[in-house]
Amino acid sequence: MHNITLVLLSAGKSDRFKANNTIPKKQWLRIDEIPLWLEVSKKISKYYNFNEIIITGESSEIFYMQTYIESFELPFKLVSGGQTRQESLQNALKHTTTEYVMVSDIARSNVPKHIFKNIIDSIDDSDCIVPFLNVYDTTTQNNKHIDRDTLKIIQTPQLSKVSTLKKALIGGEYTDESSAISSINGKVKYIQGSTKSNKITTIDDIKLLDFKKPSNKPLIGFGSDVHRLSSGDFIILGGIKIPCEFSLVAHSDGDVVLHALGDSILGAICGGDIGEWFPDNDNSYKNIDSKLLITKIVNFAIDVGYEIRQTDITIFAQQPKISKYKKDIQKSISKLLKIPLFKVNIKATTTEKLGFLGRSEGILVQCNVVLGYFDWKNHKTRG
Repeated sequence: MHNITLVLLSAGKSDRFKANNTIPKKQWLRIDEIPLWLEVSKKISKYYNFNEIIITGESSEIFYMQTYIESFELPFKLVSGGQTRQESLQNALKHTTTEYVMVSDIARSNVPKHIFKNIIDSIDDSDCIVPFLNVYDTTTQNNKHIDRDTLKIIQTPQLSKVSTLKKALIGGEYTDESSAISSINGKVKYIQGSTKSNKITTIDDIKLLDFKKPSNKPLIGFGSDVHRLSSGDFIILGGIKIPCEFSLVAHSDGDVVLHALGDSILGAICGGDIGEWFPDNDNSYKNIDSKLLITKIVNFAIDVGYEIRQTDITIFAQQPKISKYKKDIQKSISKLLKIPLFKVNIKATTTEKLGFLGRSEGILVQCNVVLGYFDWKNHKTRG
């Protein structure tokens, strides 16, 4: 047995994959209810008795990834990734204690088990062992034909000596381990790869995924928020400015509608609450436009695999009168959630002058939202 750390890279922004901002990151596509990064990690972890398994993730998603790892009591270690693949790998290597490291990309999700075995069985005095495919088509560069027998299509996973790899990565920017190690004249060994080891790069590549479809069960979230009223010139509800003799007392702009909506979305995805995301002791959120806050929550929910389907919001206020602003609020929220207008419902009611609401001392908002998993199996690609 060799001492090997498995590093799985899952910190990318998926810029080439996300054809628009309503599509998740590729590593968060759901297999039933499980994200792709976790499904792939669980599968590969069984291929060999790795000394340790490290998964990189975007820093803003680490807390959310951790809930999945803890749910299954898995011995995986999460490390915040960097701006590039290389930075993510270097962050992971800081936590590596073994002689060898095997690096694989979550986006290359269908690598056959025998490729991992063949790489490990090929360990010798090489600094890097890398799978490749031959080029069989005629190839040109700058109108000059290239001897295709000299070309190799490089794949992952790749196995490297940790000490050599760390040294190589200091010298420049590289797209994989073998190119870094080659740059310092390290010994690279090539073994035959697999045509099944496809990498998901664009949305058209989802047809290459050979996994169970996402769960179709709805996810329900509930949010509630209240803010005190004071004298003033206007309030903001659902991103709409409403002229009146009141103002809402809050650390931000006091948009109680968007705060309740944010909590309902976080509730549906089990992502905490809006107070944890935007604490009122953080001056960076002082008087901030709540549309910026809800946009951050919406984008996060979409990035990690969900689609927002509809929402139902009730505003409890004796004063000011809300009814003539309901349509504007509906349109504002439709735009913020990136869903059609007919999937946004706004209700406004009084409490018949009962309680603090009836005395016009505050406004209460309650919100329900329905989410689902992005259905990549039925998504229409360009190909």
